[in-house]
Amino acid sequence: MWNTIITSLPELLSAMIQYTIPLALLSFLFGLILAVLTALIKFIKPSENKALKYPWLVLRAIANFYVWLFRSTPLLVQLFIIFFGLPNAGIQLDPFIAATIGFSLNTGAYASETIRSALMSVPQDQWDAAYTLNFSTTQTLNKIILPQAIRIALPPLSNSFIGLVKDTSLASSITILEMFQVSQQMTAKNFEPLLMYSLVAALYAIICSILTLLQHYLEKRTNKYVKGSAA
Repeated sequence: MWNTIITSLPELLSAMIQYTIPLALLSFLFGLILAVLTALIKFIKPSENKALKYPWLVLRAIANFYVWLFRSTPLLVQLFIIFFGLPNAGIQLDPFIAATIGFSLNTGAYASETIRSALMSVPQDQWDAAYTLNFSTTQTLNKIILPQAIRIALPPLSNSFIGLVKDTSLASSITILEMFQVSQQMTAKNFEPLLMYSLVAALYAIICSILTLLQHYLEKRTNKYVKGSAA
């Protein structure tokens, strides 16, 4: 058993460093950018100016459809459509790029609702106070609303990232040699499925445990200022 672990671990760690971690980081980064834009589109009220109102309503409709679509369909199906389906439309994507697009779009849809909820949780009085100081909507968002919303959204967003790290195992279904795919290949050679899959599970558990500790640290850092001001 130990010999199998020792010989398998370097390849699994290599797959983790080369594919699993970069895929999770890039997908969460792009997904978070998409989530912020989508949340702001859904959160900010349309201008009374007709020249701006109707284009904004169209953007809001697109944002609503995007969130509905990616929250209503399985992530695995989304990956299959992007990687196996798009070539029928003449769009051929590298597996890593296809996986990054799929994970980013899925993460963005879920995270956008988290950010929108966090924005809505900031009291209306904060907006009113900012307007009395002649702050524009952009200034109010950047200096007052978003800093508070980020603190509120941090725990669920951290949970989303931890979930994304585990979901990267689905990338094996579109031929990416991440940890789970490598463990499947090794299992076909050494006929030790219980050992190999347990080893992969342990590696995922270690990564997620580290991320959980980092989440707790960030929560303490952000909540410290709230407690200090309240005191």
